[in-house]
Amino acid sequence: MGKPTGLDCSGAGRGSKMAAHLSYGRVNLNVLREAVRRELREFLDKCAGSKAIVWDEYLTGPFGLIAQYSLLKEHEVEKMFTLKGSRLPAADVKNIIFFVRPRLELMDIIAENVLSEDRRGPARDFHILFVPRRSLLCEQRLKDLGVLGSFIHREEYSLDLIPFDGDLLSMESEGAFKECYLESDQTSLYHAAKGLMTLQALYGTIPQIFGKGECARQVANMMIRMKREFTGSQNSIFPVFDNLLLLDRNVDLLTPLATQLTYEGLIDEIYGIQNSYVKLPPEKFAPKKQGDGGKDLPTEAKKLQLNSAEELYAEIRDKNFNAVGSVLSKKAKVISAAFEERHNAKTVGEIKQFVSQLPHMQAARGSLANHTSIAELIKDVTTSEDFFDKLTVEQEFMSGIDTDKVNSYIEDCIAQKHPLIKVLRLVCLQSVCNSGLKQKVLDYYKREILQTYGYEHILTLHNLEKAGLLKPQTGGRNNYPTIRKTLRLWMDDVNEQNPTDISYVYSGYAPLSVRLAQLLSRPGWRSIEEVLRILPGPHFEERQPLPTGLQKKRQPGENRVTLIFFLGGVTFAEIAALRFLSQLEDGGTEYVIATTKLMNGASWIESLMEKPF
Repeated sequence: MGKPTGLDCSGAGRGSKMAAHLSYGRVNLNVLREAVRRELREFLDKCAGSKAIVWDEYLTGPFGLIAQYSLLKEHEVEKMFTLKGSRLPAADVKNIIFFVRPRLELMDIIAENVLSEDRRGPARDFHILFVPRRSLLCEQRLKDLGVLGSFIHREEYSLDLIPFDGDLLSMESEGAFKECYLESDQTSLYHAAKGLMTLQALYGTIPQIFGKGECARQVANMMIRMKREFTGSQNSIFPVFDNLLLLDRNVDLLTPLATQLTYEGLIDEIYGIQNSYVKLPPEKFAPKKQGDGGKDLPTEAKKLQLNSAEELYAEIRDKNFNAVGSVLSKKAKVISAAFEERHNAKTVGEIKQFVSQLPHMQAARGSLANHTSIAELIKDVTTSEDFFDKLTVEQEFMSGIDTDKVNSYIEDCIAQKHPLIKVLRLVCLQSVCNSGLKQKVLDYYKREILQTYGYEHILTLHNLEKAGLLKPQTGGRNNYPTIRKTLRLWMDDVNEQNPTDISYVYSGYAPLSVRLAQLLSRPGWRSIEEVLRILPGPHFEERQPLPTGLQKKRQPGENRVTLIFFLGGVTFAEIAALRFLSQLEDGGTEYVIATTKLMNGASWIESLMEKPF
């Protein structure tokens, strides 16, 4: 096994060019990517000589967005292995570097690797790089296992926020929601605060911090404390961001439970997007050859990278899926017209001109073919009867219809043993849209679920209750209608083709989280004090004083830049809604989005499920 999956091993030296799409927006996120790459290069150069990297497999995806294989090769990385038990594969290198998350179970595997090292062979130097923090517990474990002394360099690589796109950063910390809300473990909040301090070191102090929720409050407190501890150095960078909005995921538990209806959201719902890559069924992408009767169909999944570096994807990713078809057919006409131009090229100059445009045209044609195939795959799902039934139930719940009694569609899903995650998502959605379920409705659902899917899921139901997703209604009051009306969460007349409101991303439901951001920017949260009191956790505002000369004087017509940080995860539909607000002519605010994890309802529920032993 030479190279782990996840790191793009194609093309040397593409590193700097690769990330042009990170500098499209108001905030050049390439600055962050370069800083992180520099830190990685400096560490690799400390371990002089040839190297092999042993990867904690979870890290290869996020690392692939920072550094291609070419960067590692330039710094004498000759081999890469995936971390697993017993002996390390043979490699004729001077250094072995372990890249790992600070997890105890990984320390046991590392110790096994080091202890089974062949004493007869040439001595090799071991190093360990913890991502994103060193951990005393882990080092103690290595010490107990008798291998701590074998490591020459024990360092941390603070990869907190990873740039995914020109306006999107993620920590890709899959356990963050569970840690914060179920285990009262603040590690990921500390990493979020550290990530924000790194951003401020690169992009200037953020003058105003707004927040809603318990975790938001803690992150703001940590930032303020960290700033006090660094009093010596005055940040003299002119601030790029005007505001920071910290939002707890549990302030809006509803949004991720609903099915996303944007193009990117549906790709994620159906196939799952991991670190900007998606794996698709290959038969849709096989080149059609005449007369071979369809033998030799590819079996390997088709892997595509999805980000705004691809022109067509940038244009359609945030549209409601119902608006994607017409864009694709228009594009097809434009492209075939462009190829027809070749017949009109008569002079050498004209032919030369045509040839110079060819690579771009071919790329556009390939891109169109791919997205037409993906759209067909998605359409097969969205036009199915079950998809329609499920969506109808979701929309009834969100608009406040029949949320307080047992739902017959959910009963049918349980009876037909549909996937458990689908059932849990719907039951949680009903609970959230009713501020909790009546005890007898809740007991009925729980009993049916346990009898159908197995009693080991009682732990999962307990987790969902603790997270506030599936709970009994307390105080006998349903607050959701008040929240829905005040924040205009349900809009009846949605224009999916040319949207005028963020509710287009769910064909009627406006994401509560994004509505809060929208109202904060104009007219301000004072207008919704009552709803803020109903929603969980405190809301607050902090100012960070700027040194003289760095105060921003905004030009007339210049938009504010707000960094919005979702603690506990964010969905692609919410990202699409924020991009929609950024692009409004008179919006006044452009958003850069940060999160602990990019997620959807299924991956979120899955992270809360207890694996039966």
